[in-house]
Amino acid sequence: MNPLLSVNDLRVSFHSRGGVARAVEGVSFDLRRGETLGIVGESGSGKSVTCYSLMRLVPEPPGRLEGKALFDGVDLLRCPLHEISRIRGKRVSMIFQDPMTSLNPYMRVEDQLMEPLLIHERLGRKEARSRAIRALEEAGIQDAPRRARGYPHEFSGGMRQRVMIAMALITKPELLIADEPTTALDVTVQAQILELIRKMQAELGMAVIFVTHDLGIVSGFCDRVLVMYAGRIVETASTADIFYDTKHPYARALQKAAPAAQPKGAPLYTIRGAPPDPSKPMPGCPFSPRCDYAADYCSRDPVRLEEVAPAHGSACLRVQREGLRLDQG
Repeated sequence: MNPLLSVNDLRVSFHSRGGVARAVEGVSFDLRRGETLGIVGESGSGKSVTCYSLMRLVPEPPGRLEGKALFDGVDLLRCPLHEISRIRGKRVSMIFQDPMTSLNPYMRVEDQLMEPLLIHERLGRKEARSRAIRALEEAGIQDAPRRARGYPHEFSGGMRQRVMIAMALITKPELLIADEPTTALDVTVQAQILELIRKMQAELGMAVIFVTHDLGIVSGFCDRVLVMYAGRIVETASTADIFYDTKHPYARALQKAAPAAQPKGAPLYTIRGAPPDPSKPMPGCPFSPRCDYAADYCSRDPVRLEEVAPAHGSACLRVQREGLRLDQG
């Protein structure tokens, strides 16, 4: 079966007077219909920029997009703006990280929900409002007809996130991009949001790209995982293989840094150092200055993502050359 989305050698750079910052470097992946792909990594690893690029939300200039992103045969990075406008919000939708800054504070919630229906499906206002209220009800908002008349500031953080989900799903998209949709939510609301996305995915058969730094969510929600560092994919595999047969020291370090993985009463594990400056050259493996397993050649030899096991890619030179096995304890 052909993939719904095929990203090949995606590169995103930002050009300014101070130089060029390379935010995404050579990212490639496929996504099938109905599949859930998790993208994990520290802040600044390129997760959100990758997703914004697919939606053509990176301003050009200062941004510059290279590579290909074929969505059902259409290159999202090169197609005319009128064509991406027909796809964005209709066939591909996005849940943004902070709903308070993504929702228009001057518009009633119902008007913001109705907008994609009026634009993409040419519905009348009466039918569009009926669909908007039904979408809010499906998103778990009580007394939807009355709440739809409200403004974003009248909703709690969890309710605003539900509004964002309702808005993203109201046109029944084929692909949903969720950029850390559960950040800053308590665990109860977080579980409700994830269950809502899973329920809507099962009903619509849509593919999902789920961006997060929470490995606990990834383990129970995603089919496959991309681990990103310094704008590059350093490991890609099924969720089970990422956790139980890790092939990159950075992915292993992320697992060790999760609070749930710490022995009771023990000091929290931290990854030493800081991510590299994307505006400076990165010879060798960009993670090598922080890596507990680095060899001399790791900081100088070029590294690429290579298959080191069936359907399992790693960009670790020691794993590729020496078959290094990482401690899974």
